[in-house]
Amino acid sequence: MTPLAAATATHTDATPTLLAIGLLIAAGYGVACWLWPFRACTRCHGAGKFRSPSGRAWRYCNRCSGKGAQLRLGRRLWNGLNRR
Repeated sequence: MTPLAAATATHTDATPTLLAIGLLIAAGYGVACWLWPFRACTRCHGAGKFRSPSGRAWRYCNRCSGKGAQLRLGRRLWNGLNRR
């Protein structure tokens, strides 16, 4: 009778791969914050104003001051780090 050969399990550590993917995503977000520092306002969806209930008048959004855009979180962090 021939002895059965035991299969050896090869276990690879996924930590370097996950770290590399995380760094690529962070670098991509950093480039996006550099190219496009503003995002659409979450309250007015980028319009900067709201229509009144009667539908005849407009009022400006309080969150974005009528601009329709807000700084991204990554850009705010970058600006805060550069001020020091």
